[in-house]
Amino acid sequence: MEIRALVVDDNRDVRGVFTELLQLAKISVVGTGINGREAASLYERLHPDIVFMDAMMPEYDGFYGLDKIREHDPGAVVVIVSGSFNVEERLDKCNASAILPKPIDMGKVMAVVDRLCLGKRKEIPYLA
Repeated sequence: MEIRALVVDDNRDVRGVFTELLQLAKISVVGTGINGREAASLYERLHPDIVFMDAMMPEYDGFYGLDKIREHDPGAVVVIVSGSFNVEERLDKCNASAILPKPIDMGKVMAVVDRLCLGKRKEIPYLA
């Protein structure tokens, strides 16, 4: 079974590279967004298996998106990706399925996908 992902980051380059890396790992990126409000809207419309979302974004941050997604689906798999240590306390309390640091490490990403989406696919390829 195919794993369907949503990638949300306000930085177009990060969003593009992360999307390409997931696709190389045979994960279908069904949508991308630029803030937490878009994340919630896309989640409700697309019902992905996993959401990768930046913590810090202008206007509607990843914490807003996580809260709205959880209101819609308390069991949603939402991974917060953060390069900021200024939000460490919020990260500890945010109830994300997992938290990954930036820069993106595909070994860690795939380990999280493997753990959180177990049974969705027979084999998860790891990138070297």
